[in-house]
Amino acid sequence: QLQLVESGGGLVQPGGSLRLSCAASGFTFSYYVIAWFRQAPGKEREGVSCISSSGTSTYYKDSVNGRFAISRDNAKNTVSLQMNSLKPEDTAVYYCAAISMYRMTSVQRMCPNSALFNYWGQGAQVTVSS
Repeated sequence: QLQLVESGGGLVQPGGSLRLSCAASGFTFSYYVIAWFRQAPGKEREGVSCISSSGTSTYYKDSVNGRFAISRDNAKNTVSLQMNSLKPEDTAVYYCAAISMYRMTSVQRMCPNSALFNYWGQGAQVTVSS
C-alpha cells in the first residue's frame, strides 16, 4: 500500500526556517516524481515545488523560488523541503504528492497541476506568525 507521511511542520516567526520531510513506503520510490503542494484556508491548493525521480530537475513556484529548496534521497525514500525566510503568506497545510515518472513528461510544465497526482499525504500545518 502506497503511503506518504509528512513531518516537520509547526509554528515559526517571520524570517524563520522549517524543514518538511515526506517519507514514502509501499512503492518503488525512485520511479516517482514528488511534489509539495499547499492549501491555505479559503484558497485553492497550489503547487510549491517538485522534484524529478532522479532529482536532476526541479520546479518552484515563483513566490518561493530562492527561499525554498527541495531535495530527495532515493536510498531513504524521503523528500525534503527546506523553507527559509518564511513569510506569513506561507502559512498553509503542506502536502506531499507522488506521480509515476512515466506520466510526467515535463516537471516545469506539469508539476503545478495537482489533478495529475494520484497519491497524497495527510498534510502538515505550517504557521508563520509573530
